[in-house]
Amino acid sequence: MSSLDANAVRDAIGGVAAGRLAGLQTFAEIGSTNSHLLGGAAPAPGKIHVALTDNQTAGRGRHGRRWVSPAGSGLALSLAYTYAQVPAQLPALTLAIGLGVIDTLEDFGIGGLQLKWPNDVMAGEGKLGGILTETQVQGGGAVMVVTGVGLNVDLREGFDPGSERVGAVADIAGLVSSLPSRNSLAGGLITRLCAIFVEYETAGFARFAERWSRRDWLRGRVLTIDTPERRVSGTAVGVHSDGALLVDTGAADVYRVTSGTVVVAGAAEAQP
Repeated sequence: MSSLDANAVRDAIGGVAAGRLAGLQTFAEIGSTNSHLLGGAAPAPGKIHVALTDNQTAGRGRHGRRWVSPAGSGLALSLAYTYAQVPAQLPALTLAIGLGVIDTLEDFGIGGLQLKWPNDVMAGEGKLGGILTETQVQGGGAVMVVTGVGLNVDLREGFDPGSERVGAVADIAGLVSSLPSRNSLAGGLITRLCAIFVEYETAGFARFAERWSRRDWLRGRVLTIDTPERRVSGTAVGVHSDGALLVDTGAADVYRVTSGTVVVAGAAEAQP
C-alpha cells in the first residue's frame, strides 16, 4: 500500500501551482512516472499534470541508467508542463529544477544541500536525489516538458543496490529528527517546481545561474567527463549563465560542457 494520498497532496499544493493543476495521480506502484506522463496527453499550455509514487519499479536516470531504491523507501514525482513556444536555454531547465528541490527540502528543515551538475541533489558526499527532464514536441511549436524527481526518503539500514555500481548515497531520514510526510513533501515540490516552470518561460536559466553557483558541488573538484565529442579532464570552475559546465583543462581556454557523464577523481560514480 502506498503512503501517498491524492487528496492530501492536493491540499498541500499552494502558490501558482494550485491554479495550474490539471491532473494528479498517485500510484501504489508504477514502472516510471516520467514514462506515464510522456505516454499521455499533454496538458494545455501553462497547466501541469502530476504523477507520483513511493514504489517506482523501472525508474530511469540519464543515459538510460536505472534509479535504484527499495520499494517504499523513496518518493518519485513527475510534472508535465506545456510551453506554447520553446523557451530559451531549455536544456538547462534541469539545473533550475534542482534549485526548486533544494528550496522545498529547506522548507522542511533540511539544509546544507548542494547540486552536482547537471542533475544530482547532494547531501555532503552522498547522493540524495536525481532529476530527469525529457521533452516531447507538440503541434504549432509547443513542447511538453516532463521533469521527474527521485528522492531517497528512508533507505533503511542494509540497503543493497544489487548489481548496480553506486557511489555514496544519502536519505532524508538521516538528515532530520522527524520525517516529513510524503504527502506534504510532494505538495511542496509541486508548488516550487511549477513556479520554476512558469518563471523559466520568460527568464531562461540566466535568472537562476548566480544562485545555482552557490550550490555548485563540483566547483573546485578534479574530474573527468565523457562528452559526445571527447573525454575532458580538469577542474570544475563553475557553470555558465546558459547552464554549461566550465572545466579548466590547463589549456588556454576554459572548456564548456553541455552534456556528458561526470566522474569525480577518487570517487565512484553515483548512479541514479
